[in-house]
Amino acid sequence: MIEFVKSGGFLILPILISSVLALAIIIERFLSLNSRRIMPEKIIRKAHKIALEPNPSANSDIPLIAKSSLIGKILASGLQNSSQPRHIMKESLEETGRHAAHQMDKYMTALGTIATITPLLGLLGTVIGMIQVFSVITELGVGSPTDLAGGISTALITTATGISVAVPALIFHRYYKGKINDYVVRMEYEASKLIELTNSPNKRTVAEKPRPAAPTRNPNAPVRRRPNPNPRNT
Repeated sequence: MIEFVKSGGFLILPILISSVLALAIIIERFLSLNSRRIMPEKIIRKAHKIALEPNPSANSDIPLIAKSSLIGKILASGLQNSSQPRHIMKESLEETGRHAAHQMDKYMTALGTIATITPLLGLLGTVIGMIQVFSVITELGVGSPTDLAGGISTALITTATGISVAVPALIFHRYYKGKINDYVVRMEYEASKLIELTNSPNKRTVAEKPRPAAPTRNPNAPVRRRPNPNPRNT
């Protein structure tokens, strides 16, 4: 490994550091962008059930929903403002959704930067290696291949290493960006559905009171007969 680093020149070090950072970001985003942590179906169903209540903002489970996941945080902000006008509730959902999207996009800029700069670092190493080769040719000529091997080795190693780091970094960057976009679309749909459920005209605004039970007849009570309206027929 040490010989490999020495052969690649000083530019191999930032490429290797970039590879470690890219691997750490890929693993961290893989764990963070899990659908169970972003959009658990249980939390969505629970928020929709609360939205159908007469007074959703008074429900005691809203803080628990907000702490459960990103979609829970968004839906909880809407439920807390369910007693406000529709446009205020919508603005609250949109603002919380922007923060959630920003949180999901965390480290994506760094991963995209690594995918962009590592091939350039490899190309720079190639240029430096070729400069060394031509410097040796100028001083010693082309008679000794051993003298030219150092510059050629630097050019090939840095280029190969830079491309090897950039390709997986670019693949995972595109994959995670697509996954984040899918989450954002689903969050917008669930937020819109929450608004419709909260403002549904069919929702009960007053809790139904239990109907009083019908009076029971005492079997021992005397039976009252109705008077005959036509006494002549008797």
